[in-house]
Amino acid sequence: MGTRQRVVVGLSGGVDSAVTAWLLKQQGHEVVGIFMKNWEDDDDSAYCASNIDFVDAAAVADVLGIEIEHVNFAAEYKDRVFAEFLREYDAGRTPNPDVLCNAEIKFKAFLDHAMRLGAEKIATGHYARVRRNAAGAFELLKGLDPAKDQSYFLHRLNQAQLSRTLFPVGELEKTEVRRIAEEIGLPNARKKDSTGICFIGERPFREFLNRYLKSTPGPMLDDRGREVGRHVGLSFYTLGQRQGLGIGGVKAGGGEHAPWYVARKELARNTLRVVQGHDHPWLLSHTLTAADCSWVAGTPPPAGALAAKTRYRQADAACTLRHVDGGIALDFAAAQWAVTPGQSAVLYDGEVCLGGGVIA
Repeated sequence: MGTRQRVVVGLSGGVDSAVTAWLLKQQGHEVVGIFMKNWEDDDDSAYCASNIDFVDAAAVADVLGIEIEHVNFAAEYKDRVFAEFLREYDAGRTPNPDVLCNAEIKFKAFLDHAMRLGAEKIATGHYARVRRNAAGAFELLKGLDPAKDQSYFLHRLNQAQLSRTLFPVGELEKTEVRRIAEEIGLPNARKKDSTGICFIGERPFREFLNRYLKSTPGPMLDDRGREVGRHVGLSFYTLGQRQGLGIGGVKAGGGEHAPWYVARKELARNTLRVVQGHDHPWLLSHTLTAADCSWVAGTPPPAGALAAKTRYRQADAACTLRHVDGGIALDFAAAQWAVTPGQSAVLYDGEVCLGGGVIA
């Protein structure tokens, strides 16, 4: 692309956004960095230190010779992302805050802010790609590095958002991004990738939720209705969970020590159902329904054969899309493991991410 544009880059302090800014500068664009502060409650704690990330982002901006602005989106984040996150957990579901954060903060509040700064485009360090098709519509594509592809988290973006977004590192392998960072002397070239949810960081998850959600302990029953333990509150468990159940030593009738997994939540009875064995029938499903759907093209794809992910770190699974009242249904050829209400079911046609919905 030959035209010079004013591009505002979300600099997180990580290596992906740093290389994003450098690549755009190489292409001749006028690049401005913005550091987004999304969480304030206990930001000075060891777990969630955005001040350290800001220092890293500012050091990158310095090396690249670009301006950086520190913008506080904590109020928007609390209203649009965190409140919804707590509502979902309270209802016994397991939401994906990264999906919400992209839809509500990075590609809404941040995009609006960048446009006020006179930006023509925004850019982030996501591993995804945008392509304009023959009909002039914008498509969201998987990142070229299959191990790093983040299109799953971006599936709620629409045409207006994609038309203004660049994902330069989506064209690269992660190893190449690290190599570039080393080569141009970025101070954060070896910084490890952040994991965990932006506002929780690496802290113990249950301890964090405990501050915001009431816990009502209750029985843990197996598939035959026998009590094998007590749970601390249904919100604190997710389907397929194996760690932290506190019943590792309990044997089933036959005396074998197969691991226990969370299989169901019975909210009306405040009961957690657990089963033994990874491939227990209660953990497998051939069909799911999803609501609150969002489609990249603006309209849903026609019913028929597609592929889907029901969680981020998962290979695409062949499925058939059906349209039902209030959303979509997906029928899978192979049973899907621990399909979790509140997570996103995201549809793909080859490398094109079509959008998706929230598993009901």
